[in-house]
Amino acid sequence: MKLSGAEIVCESLLKEEVDIVFGLPGGAVLPLYGAMAKYPDLRHVLVRHEQAAAMAADGYARATGRVGVCSATSGPGATNLITGIATAQMDSVPMVAITGQVPRAAIGRDAFQETDVTGITLPITKHNFLVMEVEDVAPAIKEAFHIARTGRPGPVLVDIPKDVLQDLRTEFVWPEKPNLPGYHPPGEAPTNQVARAAQLINQAKRPVIMAGHGVLISQAYNELIELAEKSQIPVITTLLGIGSIPTDHVLNMGMPGMHGMAYNNLAIDQADLLIGLGMRFDDRVTGRLRDFAPNAQVIHVDVDASELDKNVKATVPVVGDLKKVLNQLTPLVQPNVHLDWHRRLDELKAEHPSLHIRESEELLPQYVLNRLSEVAGGDCIVVTGVGQHQMWAAQHCKFTEPNTLITSGGLGSMGYEVPAALGARMGRPDKTVWSVAGDGGFQMTMCDLATAVENNVDIKFAILNNQSLGMVKQMQDVFYDREYYAVEYSGNPDFVKLAAAYGIDGMRVTRKEEVDDAVRHAMEVSGPVIIDFVVKEDEQVYPWIPAGESVHEMIEEQPARGGPY
Repeated sequence: MKLSGAEIVCESLLKEEVDIVFGLPGGAVLPLYGAMAKYPDLRHVLVRHEQAAAMAADGYARATGRVGVCSATSGPGATNLITGIATAQMDSVPMVAITGQVPRAAIGRDAFQETDVTGITLPITKHNFLVMEVEDVAPAIKEAFHIARTGRPGPVLVDIPKDVLQDLRTEFVWPEKPNLPGYHPPGEAPTNQVARAAQLINQAKRPVIMAGHGVLISQAYNELIELAEKSQIPVITTLLGIGSIPTDHVLNMGMPGMHGMAYNNLAIDQADLLIGLGMRFDDRVTGRLRDFAPNAQVIHVDVDASELDKNVKATVPVVGDLKKVLNQLTPLVQPNVHLDWHRRLDELKAEHPSLHIRESEELLPQYVLNRLSEVAGGDCIVVTGVGQHQMWAAQHCKFTEPNTLITSGGLGSMGYEVPAALGARMGRPDKTVWSVAGDGGFQMTMCDLATAVENNVDIKFAILNNQSLGMVKQMQDVFYDREYYAVEYSGNPDFVKLAAAYGIDGMRVTRKEEVDDAVRHAMEVSGPVIIDFVVKEDEQVYPWIPAGESVHEMIEEQPARGGPY
């Protein structure tokens, strides 16, 4: 039986075991939506803005480890996906975006709602396709999913003209394997690289493991712990590596970098060996490169060879799938205890406590997130936006399982928290999901509260409301002589009334003693809940290494108001 291109897309998605598509229809993609109506096993989630479709697919992918799928029409529909696609690209998230395009005869003629979406997305996708023949639809979908999920994952866009979606000229034939003769993601690493890495580890006196997102992507958490425990090497996790080792593990030291723990940055400064596992040595971790880890040799393991030596020169670069590489490496590593090094690290922790929450009658955002984590439990999924609340969540929430902190790291996309939480909860209905937002970022995508309500998605929304763009205000405070401009919100909505408008529970918390009960109540309610935590307005995130500076310029705590920085 001959099928239309749109029906072939649906058949292909089912072959890839897709269960949810996040999207919003429009003229050029309507044939696909007409076909999806015939496929009840494909659940379509209608978002209120296409950016939410991409970010929901991203959250779904991070929470489940599967490929997230989103769809949009041509022109503005496709361009509205771009921030979400770029977010997935920067953080190596497997996603397939399917967009409609104007009919083939109209391409290049400035037709209504025409954009060159493959050209626009070329820098922010792992690969993309413009499918010009109906016979190529199934092979393109097969290849898109294979590329998205293998090697270093990433988003792949498939753009299909409307008349190709309507074309009824072919039968559905699912390829046995993708036709990608030049695409060979690495597996095991060369044995000489692994042997050299093991030699450096066995010789090191002050080693540190830096675990990144690649540990979670390759599902190498058990292998990471085995290596760390065998040689008693402390583990520092990047923002996206949080969850690769439980927060309460004795070897887990937490996050480094711009807003990481002071003792971690000092440990890196004093280490004689850094073992970078599936991480990028990005600027938020390294600060000023010439001053980063000046005493350390570097082992850098990554599946993407282009990351090696990009920012930090590796003494031993190792190319391979991290899980396989660790299984090669650990047997060659000798048991060790590094007692002197651990004593030194204990001294650094005592001298630079970093995570102490000071006593205050005011409602501090750090206190809110610490209590939320304690009451909710470390196995819930926390999805954050970007800004101060993101850093406080990374610092003060506990994560006992992998993939339980979901956040936009590389691109830093405000508004990520609402749609990504939607995707995470729909992908993991067995998990409690908290969307942690600032009042600024929340308002960027709060229209998709309607999507959560419409689909009865049980998400708990915690808003840290300081009536400003907090992180931007903090930078203006320190670097621009406290000249606050375009950062303070005087027109915030009443978030409790907003909750009522959507027919969901809403609460406002202004005092410390209300926090625990509000969190418990939210978790007892079936369905979405909004808690508006009205927090201290001028609280800032510390420790802090200002952008472009080094550990030597680190500010460890918020100075008294009016005091010098």
